[in-house]
Amino acid sequence: MLKGKTALVTGSTSGIGLGIAKALARQGANIVLNGFGDMDGPRAEVLAAGEAAGAQVAYHGADMSRVADIEDMMKYSASQFGRVDILVNNAGIQHVANVENFPVERWDSIIAINLTSAFHTSRLALPAMKSANWGRIINVASVHGLVGSAQKSAYVAAKHGIVGLTKVTALENATTGVTCNAICPGWVLTPLVQKQVDAKAAEHGISNEEAKKLLLGEKEPSMQFTTPEELGELAVFFCSPAANNVRGVAWNMDGGWAAQ
Repeated sequence: MLKGKTALVTGSTSGIGLGIAKALARQGANIVLNGFGDMDGPRAEVLAAGEAAGAQVAYHGADMSRVADIEDMMKYSASQFGRVDILVNNAGIQHVANVENFPVERWDSIIAINLTSAFHTSRLALPAMKSANWGRIINVASVHGLVGSAQKSAYVAAKHGIVGLTKVTALENATTGVTCNAICPGWVLTPLVQKQVDAKAAEHGISNEEAKKLLLGEKEPSMQFTTPEELGELAVFFCSPAANNVRGVAWNMDGGWAAQ
């Protein structure tokens, strides 16, 4: 379905971003990966996922808190594959603390990576998308873009901001072939969430499995984690003709979290 298209997925060397990259590659999209740490493993996974569809894979290690890095990544993506047709803003970090104890530098870095980076990638991708009269911007927000949780002020503020940015971007391009939508996952067992599970297990002196149940039980009625594969398939839907008139939504896959 996406043969000949190019997808840039930020924060895609693990977790949700990697799941989305693999799903888009299966549909034939060429993928530009981005993130820290091991790059060879994720690249091999995405290549394997897209092999039958002929997808190619490139990588750029932009620090998503640096505007110059983001600008270089966007130029690199265009030089590799022509233009960015599908932009998935997924890069994110987390820190937990009460507002009065929240380290200022952590607030600044979370807002920069989780929110401001999506503005920069979007502003740089939109001209080519509008010129082609086709494009998809998919912002990975969170259920925390819809509801709050204690001790997550920066993350919740950034994710609410992402939902707002999604709506404005969608409205500004409503009469074009460019759409913008947000995905709002609940608990996904990414390395970021696994750290919270580990902390809960240590705090209560319980097993990892018991800590997972405790974490899910606090928020998610389904008592199951959403998977990166499920989120990837939702991203594929947003890129399909069936979603041509899906514009500005914040689509939660949260096991009923926000329905309570």
